[in-house]
Amino acid sequence: MSSGAVLTEAAALPWRELRSERSLLRLGRLWTAWTAAIGIQFLIGGAVLLAIEPLTLPVALACFAHGWIIPELYAYRGASVATPKGRRRIAGEHAAQGLLGDLLGHRERELQRQTGLALERGGFGVWLVGEGGALLVTPGGHRVHCFCVRVTDPELPPSDRIAHLLLALRSDEPGFTTVANHAFAGAPWRVRRRLPREMRPALAEARDAARAAA
Repeated sequence: MSSGAVLTEAAALPWRELRSERSLLRLGRLWTAWTAAIGIQFLIGGAVLLAIEPLTLPVALACFAHGWIIPELYAYRGASVATPKGRRRIAGEHAAQGLLGDLLGHRERELQRQTGLALERGGFGVWLVGEGGALLVTPGGHRVHCFCVRVTDPELPPSDRIAHLLLALRSDEPGFTTVANHAFAGAPWRVRRRLPREMRPALAEARDAARAAA
């Protein structure tokens, strides 16, 4: 939860709307509408082709496939914010893991060690914080927002990166959500399919926590 502090990074972006529960709800609905529009557009296109000429079946099937694949590609981009990227400085990771563990409860500590994602309950929902981004499961567990945000120091070990992001989130949740680049919003099953298998239990636990908090 936010302690009332304001992130300097958020203050440096005055042109960005400060995120709120209402703006996240609006953003999620826009993503849902866009995803539905893509699917319906290609579905109708393929159906029209078949109605005009049954021999266009291969083209119609390609239309149906596009209607499915395009939203899946966006879901893949969203899920990828949680996965490690680039060069990782492993030296000092053992100590960093211990310091990160001090910031988490017992269950959250074990979950992070197993999945690489730190679970944090916030005002906007339940967060899963990784090395280069965070997933937000909204209350009720029906939607996941994916945010790309990184620590600028490339020399930090993975757990230190997570700890820095976790502390930033705790100090100013609206500011953290504003600074982070929004990559995707959609149903949890879309994101889950694109997550590495070892990270999926974290999403399941975050969704359960979001349902319980609703």
